[in-house]
Amino acid sequence: MKDYLVKAVSEDKMFRAYAVNAKEMVSVAQKDHDTWSASSAALGRTLIATTMLATSIDKSGAAITVKISGGGPAGQIVADADFQGNVKGFISKPHIHLPLNAKGHIDVGGAVGHNGVLEVTRASKGEDPYTSDVPLATGEIGDDFTYYLAQSEQIPSAVGVSVFVNDDNSIGAAGGYMVQVLPGASDKAINSLESKLKEMPELHELLLKNKSPEDILNLIFGDGKVKFLETMPVLFYCNCSKDKFAKDLKGLPIKELQSVQKEQHGMEVVCNFCQKKYQYSELELQSIIDQAKLDHKNSNKA
Repeated sequence: MKDYLVKAVSEDKMFRAYAVNAKEMVSVAQKDHDTWSASSAALGRTLIATTMLATSIDKSGAAITVKISGGGPAGQIVADADFQGNVKGFISKPHIHLPLNAKGHIDVGGAVGHNGVLEVTRASKGEDPYTSDVPLATGEIGDDFTYYLAQSEQIPSAVGVSVFVNDDNSIGAAGGYMVQVLPGASDKAINSLESKLKEMPELHELLLKNKSPEDILNLIFGDGKVKFLETMPVLFYCNCSKDKFAKDLKGLPIKELQSVQKEQHGMEVVCNFCQKKYQYSELELQSIIDQAKLDHKNSNKA
């Protein structure tokens, strides 16, 4: 099954919902960062939840950045996603493998920790970025996004995300759902939804049985009780380039660039998001230094 996301609304128009299959997306991240089980699950869950949150923003050009810092051995997790379903991310400590938790699952909460915050920065064309954060609820990612939506966005929601990691560290399944309560939803409908979510088979079981995003939402709301609005591809995509990093390098202190040039006769830059490496020769580094000097001179004149 190819990776894709569906957007839907319940037949009674009391809920909007999203569901996604993301096995390939998380597999690319796992391979790029060589993550081990606990880190794979933590990063993968974050990528999935961030993708669903970004695609829920009904603004052209909208994008979000999520940072999770829980104090656990996996370190910080960062994910960027846009409204078109493109996402990229990294985890500070990719080689984390922990014993299974009491439920027999990968101990994501133990890897992430829960003494920290989930920070979300929203950006749209023509608007200043806006950042908000909430304390981590459990470090299990789904619970934390649920808490964020309720506290920061004032949207009661349910977020479920899952990554199944094979014994060889490859990704066996990955996906998730996000259900948001719409204005006017009755208490009866909300209580019914909560009961259905509790009665559902575990998400990873559904994904391993190749249940589609549509299947998952039909299971939540009932067959024929959800209207599918849009289907869109999702993928792990990094838009880094040598030119973009060159522009970033111009922002470094000129003395620092000159020192690197003198000692190393060039520079290598590695993208945090996709691990791609870019080489700058001594001549290329000199060109960057010259441009940085010119920019500094012009800014002083202004």
